[in-house]
Amino acid sequence: MDINTDFERCNCNVIHEDIVNKVKEQMPPEENLYDLAELFKVFGDTTRIKILCALFESEMCVCDIAVLLNMTQSAISHQLRALKQARLVKFRKDGKVVFYSLDDNHIQGIFSLGLVHVNEK
Repeated sequence: MDINTDFERCNCNVIHEDIVNKVKEQMPPEENLYDLAELFKVFGDTTRIKILCALFESEMCVCDIAVLLNMTQSAISHQLRALKQARLVKFRKDGKVVFYSLDDNHIQGIFSLGLVHVNEK
């Protein structure tokens, strides 16, 4: 199958300036779109998704996440660092133990909407 026939294409050369201008006015600033793309890149790793899924249920320490996912603590810490930089997780210390949790309710919403989308038939 030709890649060019996999989607419908407009066969006209008419520019609908009113629509283009209206949409252009509504577009977020370029910097915000860049930041959004970076956020979605963080969701592009299965291990990070598994960690988020676990933290969706309960706050957990690195040791517990490592056991749950059958991975090393070092590997989990590496992924948690990326999630923390993206402001998707936060941590709190209780003595020598560091517990991680989702940063806020927005993360739960993004995660839930993503699951709803992938589970659609």
